[in-house]
Amino acid sequence: MDLIKALILGIVQGLTEFLPISSSGHLVIGSEILNYHNPGIAFEVFLHCGTLVAVIIVFRKDLLTMIRSIFVSPSIRQTDPRLNRFFHWNFYVVVATLPAVVFGLWLKNSIDQIFDNILITFGMLAITGTIMLLTRYIHEKGTPLNGPRALIIGMAQALAIMPGLSRSGSTIFTGMVLGINRETAARFSFIMSIPAILGAVVLKLNDLVAEPPSAEQLTAIAVGTLASVISGYYAIVLLMRLVRQGKLQWFGYYCLCVSALGFGWYFLK
Repeated sequence: MDLIKALILGIVQGLTEFLPISSSGHLVIGSEILNYHNPGIAFEVFLHCGTLVAVIIVFRKDLLTMIRSIFVSPSIRQTDPRLNRFFHWNFYVVVATLPAVVFGLWLKNSIDQIFDNILITFGMLAITGTIMLLTRYIHEKGTPLNGPRALIIGMAQALAIMPGLSRSGSTIFTGMVLGINRETAARFSFIMSIPAILGAVVLKLNDLVAEPPSAEQLTAIAVGTLASVISGYYAIVLLMRLVRQGKLQWFGYYCLCVSALGFGWYFLK
């Protein structure tokens, strides 16, 4: 396995997993450009693990509070608004994950065909770009996160299984449309990505056991995984900063440009 290509795909995975520009779409495009269509199951699994590590590092305090909130008494929880809020987030994350589980199982046998169609990727990137442009026109209402809203955000996450449709972009946009504060929507989007990423890893475990990496592949896997951790960490930090500044539309311009260039490349090549 080429170390340079592994490094590039690791960086692409880390950046695009969390930036609202679609990791699946960019990996499809990156693999096409690099002529690197079959990096191996182990490589895919460890790249996902790398991005999982990145989100855990960035939101470690929130995650620890969520865990702690489960084990304290209700009386203590009621006197601490932050503790009480994150206690409910445990439930909301579970609710938001259910649509992705159902949708993933439903499309399990069709996913490979969907990812093989690069025109779908370019079309979904155009949709991602459009919704990111629309974020500049959404006014915050301070609506609190609750179970039904978490379920709707989860439905947006489920639809983002389509290559080119950004998971983070779709979920943040949906949260904002529901009136939730943009930073809260982004924070919840990242935290709810943890079971989604874990699910993607679990689905590949049987294939990983059946097709374990060779000794010579381990170096490339390590390089790609480390690259995904580092790039994923900085992607989250960058996106949270741009969310606070209300500049998500920048990603919209980028996605529309990539989509237009992609369609042009496809039909003119």
